[in-house]
Amino acid sequence: METFLIKAAQLILAFAILVIIHEFGHFLFARIFGVKVEKFYIFFDPWKEIFKWKPKKYFGFFGKTKSLEKKDDEGKDDDKEIAEGGKEAGKRSSFWGDTEYGIGWLPLGGYCKIAGMIDESMDTEQLKREPQKWEFRSKPAWQRLLIMIAGVLFNFLLAILIYAGIVYATGEKYVPMREAKMGMEFSGEARKIGFHNGDIPIKADGEELDKPAEAFMQMMQAKNVTVLRDGKEVDIAIPEKFIFTMEQEAKSDTATIAFFTYRFPARVNQVVMGEGAAKAGILEGDEFIAVDTVSTPSLLSFQNALKGHENQKINVTLLRKNNERTDTLTLPVQLSGASKMGIGLEIDPSAFFKANEIHYSLLQSVPRGIEMGTDKLTAYAKSMKMVFTKEGANSIGGFGTLGSIFPEKWNWIAFWNIAAFLSVALAFMNILPIPALDGGHVLFLLYEVITGRKPSDKFLEYAQVTGMILLILLLLYANGMDIVRLFK
Repeated sequence: METFLIKAAQLILAFAILVIIHEFGHFLFARIFGVKVEKFYIFFDPWKEIFKWKPKKYFGFFGKTKSLEKKDDEGKDDDKEIAEGGKEAGKRSSFWGDTEYGIGWLPLGGYCKIAGMIDESMDTEQLKREPQKWEFRSKPAWQRLLIMIAGVLFNFLLAILIYAGIVYATGEKYVPMREAKMGMEFSGEARKIGFHNGDIPIKADGEELDKPAEAFMQMMQAKNVTVLRDGKEVDIAIPEKFIFTMEQEAKSDTATIAFFTYRFPARVNQVVMGEGAAKAGILEGDEFIAVDTVSTPSLLSFQNALKGHENQKINVTLLRKNNERTDTLTLPVQLSGASKMGIGLEIDPSAFFKANEIHYSLLQSVPRGIEMGTDKLTAYAKSMKMVFTKEGANSIGGFGTLGSIFPEKWNWIAFWNIAAFLSVALAFMNILPIPALDGGHVLFLLYEVITGRKPSDKFLEYAQVTGMILLILLLLYANGMDIVRLFK
């Protein structure tokens, strides 16, 4: 239960941040061009809202409103005042003050209600009146286009800012692929298509592999991966839908590797007093090379060799460095009921291989953030083509799937990394030319810019309704798939 709450809290916080930034993009450009923004809401508020506030006018919780100004006792909007009040009303208009801000109860997104625009609010009454100069529909097409693009732009800029902040705060430290002298350990499905434990991946479709985090997706999306095997280059063909095979394998209870991981020795970095290892005389720095008669050249092979020996005494063979001499020892060790001996093992590849460590100044972090954001956007765009396959449709997930990618324990670096990726994904999804999404509005505006003809309000209304129905069906399908997976 605790793990669920931590994951849910991270998802809700990340989602709220991304929605605020996205809608603020629309809000800012609308106000720059003199367009009134009637509402700015985090999450949706059908029937009731959790909280609402209008500067110097009113605020309230759960639908109840407290007036801050007598003439606004019922929380009336002052559209009519501005429309009919001439210069006097115009003087009272402010950048922030004419908007109602609030929090809805339905955490499926958020919205920025822009006056004179057909959007998710489906408020068509205002369109029956004469257009006002402060309405969206009264502005030139290029201004309306910038207002619609702004949300996507701000999400992408947010991702860049987060990535820049992470590399500025922590730098980057990684073992280049070619420096992994013991090669990689591969999952079962990866070995089925031709990878061998100990292979060193060096190229994906001829492009050099360097950073492991980026190499993972490069290899997934490649048609051909080149590895070093016993000093020779070997090409391995990657099946077209291999990414779905990896996804299914990762979800299985027996999966221990997601595609590949660095291969390095099982080195002790902690010994728990009073446990089996301490009693046997195992020391920090020892490296295991065998369990009974089973050779264990790597951490994973050592962990696998311990399985099935619950409450048993086993013989472990290890290497121990004494000054410049290395001794080979065999020691009897009593394991616990969970096949544990009371040790901690080194899991950082840089403890064994040459690593690149890069520190960034504030100015240097910005171009690196741009590079990381662009790489993530490109990789995400490439992977989207797989969604239109049968396997892709089956892999679609909703909030349960999104929540599962967050760590079980709160880690701010991990949280911001995931938030940045989701911001990139949200930017890409929103720019798709689907009615009801920003991309749908952009498509119609581009048509207007190119042809000089504006689609009718009735056409835009029908398109908005159609798009919203499609999005609701997709939302139901995605979250339904999460529920189906729970029972598999």
